Amino acid sequence: MRDVGRLTILPAFGVRKGARAGIVLARKFLAGVEEYVRQWGGPVRVVVEEGAGQAGNMDEVEIAEEELPFELKVARYDGPEMRRTLEGSAVALLALHYRQLSLCELCASMSIPAVYVSEYSLRTQLQMLAVSRVNPVVRLRRTIWLLSIERQARRVVRKAAEKGGGVQCNGTPTYEAYRGIAKESLLYFDTRVREKILADEATLERRTKRLREKGILRLAYSGRLMAMKGADHLVPVAKELKRRGVKFSLAICGGGELEAGMRKEVAAMGLSREVVFKGVMDFERELLPFVRDEVDVFVCCHRQGDPSCTYLETMSCGVPIAGYDNEAFRGVVAHSAAGWLTAMNRPAELAARIAKLNTAEILEHARRALSFAREHTFEKTFGRRVEQLKRIAERSRATERVYTFSGIS
Repeated sequence: MRDVGRLTILPAFGVRKGARAGIVLARKFLAGVEEYVRQWGGPVRVVVEEGAGQAGNMDEVEIAEEELPFELKVARYDGPEMRRTLEGSAVALLALHYRQLSLCELCASMSIPAVYVSEYSLRTQLQMLAVSRVNPVVRLRRTIWLLSIERQARRVVRKAAEKGGGVQCNGTPTYEAYRGIAKESLLYFDTRVREKILADEATLERRTKRLREKGILRLAYSGRLMAMKGADHLVPVAKELKRRGVKFSLAICGGGELEAGMRKEVAAMGLSREVVFKGVMDFERELLPFVRDEVDVFVCCHRQGDPSCTYLETMSCGVPIAGYDNEAFRGVVAHSAAGWLTAMNRPAELAARIAKLNTAEILEHARRALSFAREHTFEKTFGRRVEQLKRIAERSRATERVYTFSGIS
């Protein structure tokens, strides 16, 4: 088998030591790197800075460094040791993050193709800033900073492409932003769902049969209960559905800063029979089976276009989504023809759209959602990403062979 060389991955978060002196990482990140290891077929090195870890992460695990299925190095991205750390890389997979923008020049000087992973568009970052609790002066400063970083990011993507690299875009917003400046632009949709745990047609039929017989529309939301995710609009949606006489239940899965206030709202509005808080659920063991078997429609009030894995993971359960038309969800609906879009920040309109749904329409969109998810499973998504990395690495090696044969150094 041909030696593919080493894949070097630089994620956009730091790591910290745990209580037992191990490394604290998110299970989702570990699963992703393990899939890279499996599909790359050569050595994989992960380079991280020392830091607090992934913000807001709810699935952290502590693991001894020697138990990791890949090589881990802790180094400052702007430190002198980075050249030595990157040496021998066939390709470097970097984050389009302000801490890593300067690494494009370093990779170019070492003839290492750089592939940047992009997730948050400028618009999404500005939306996230808009709902943050900072004073107007700080918000203005951060807006100016974000505009500057975006200009730098576009230059870096162009430079990486010129030097044989490319970009991998999680969701359509950044794909639309960068595909015109990088020939090697890959669109993917983030998910943790493997093919073996996808829903099937029988599950969809069972849910549909129950909906027809009981007449109660089972709705759900899962995620962090915070303003950025629009969790504060879930109760108003429920209130409007009840006002319209819709027979429904709404399961709210997750936890966060808004939970206590939402519980008070539910009680005050007389929604305790319709709305239930299920807390934080284990993803594979509890959440996926619940959504797959017990939910007809997912309610998504996301206020910004972050490429949430919620979309594909919900669709993997054969559950269609009704939500605000943020740029990320709009892209998912455009590519899948599944789900329903309503205007941003208007919970009454979202409730009105849900109220109009009928059983046949829900089943049709459930089938479309599942069909789309089948083409974007965890394995297939990483397969496409690794295929691009291998293609870029091989092209770089071929170019080096031409230069060597020609006597050019």
